[in-house]
Amino acid sequence: MFEILLSEEEKKIRDEVRAFVRDKVDRNLILKMDSREKEYPYEFVKSASAENLLGLRFPKKYGGRGLGWVSEMAAIEEIGVLGIALGCAYSLPSIVGEGIEKFGTEEQKRNYLLSTLKGEKIGGEGLTEPRSGSDFFGTITTAIKEGDSYILNGEKRFVAGGVGADYFLVYAKTSFDAKPHESLSAFLVDRDHGVRVEEEYELLGCRGMGAARIVMENTEIPESNLLGKLHGGNDVFNAMMVPERLTSAAGCIGMGQVALDIAIRYADKREAFGRPIRRFEGISFKVADCQMELDAARGLVYRAAKVADTGTWCRKEVSMAKAYGTEAGFKSVHESMQILGGIGYTDVYPIERLYRDARLSTIWTGSNEVQRLIIQNEIFKEVLGEDRSLKRDVELDTPGAHKTIEKVYSEDPAKYYPKSD
Repeated sequence: MFEILLSEEEKKIRDEVRAFVRDKVDRNLILKMDSREKEYPYEFVKSASAENLLGLRFPKKYGGRGLGWVSEMAAIEEIGVLGIALGCAYSLPSIVGEGIEKFGTEEQKRNYLLSTLKGEKIGGEGLTEPRSGSDFFGTITTAIKEGDSYILNGEKRFVAGGVGADYFLVYAKTSFDAKPHESLSAFLVDRDHGVRVEEEYELLGCRGMGAARIVMENTEIPESNLLGKLHGGNDVFNAMMVPERLTSAAGCIGMGQVALDIAIRYADKREAFGRPIRRFEGISFKVADCQMELDAARGLVYRAAKVADTGTWCRKEVSMAKAYGTEAGFKSVHESMQILGGIGYTDVYPIERLYRDARLSTIWTGSNEVQRLIIQNEIFKEVLGEDRSLKRDVELDTPGAHKTIEKVYSEDPAKYYPKSD
């Protein structure tokens, strides 16, 4: 179905990534990561880099292919069938690279972006803190200017690549009087600047990505490692959230689709009461519902990607894609396990691992509750205007507010509803 939404170039990159997943990824690597024998999939990243598959959107001079967001979504959905850990390893160059490519100096792009896409360096990001998850701008990590350097103090947790990454894109407070959205700055912090791993997490899923809590204690970094403007962390963060959330959505759709494909084949062969279980509506309707929701999720993801390709503001579209895509993907894995029954709960099939992986997708990169908060806020601004939604809240709390409401609803209805033919 979605063939009609892709250009020939986009189909080509999808097929190339599909072949890479099928032929170039060692299945033992996935098992070793899940059993915690591997802390980071270096060989997977290097293999993807050797095929020129990392950072597809970035200019060729930095190691990318100069493609669009739609191509990247087609690629990450294919990578998603491998699970969330390798999907994360594949996406991080795009996520961290977005901040560097958009806001970095030429020297930063050469030293970090180019090296990352060549597979020479691994990047991570430091966002979440023990006291602030969804409250990102409540960050209390600090960066104090001293001469030609910044001194960082603080910690970040749930850092994918906390064990394994060579450098981190870290947000820290640089202004203590400004509003939260104007108080943070972004920095590129090399591990050898003095980043310490305080704790490596044992996770339900997403294993083998070296997720850890990292600490910076009087960590000195050169002024040249400031990314973007001083106190401009909000701009970097908003740019990074586009690949962060879109790759989460597309990757989870990939997990949901491969789980459903396994369940379909199983339902066609497994018999009960004298016939294949696919003949029972209790099974076949699950397949129909899951495929409908996966395809609807793809529609939201590709729409958001096409809007992002125009370079226009797409916060609502990205949040819709992330929330719906991750929930549709997780539901598909969940129902696929139900179709397989008891054998789906074992490691005979990969569905139990995909179940553990897909569960994370609705939490990280901004929980789906936060996505709904963003969506409703953007909708109210679209309908009421940039300031009117806030103004209305004030009006409703003031004496005589009912008169304001009466005035609004007593205006000419033709302003709000088109005439019927």
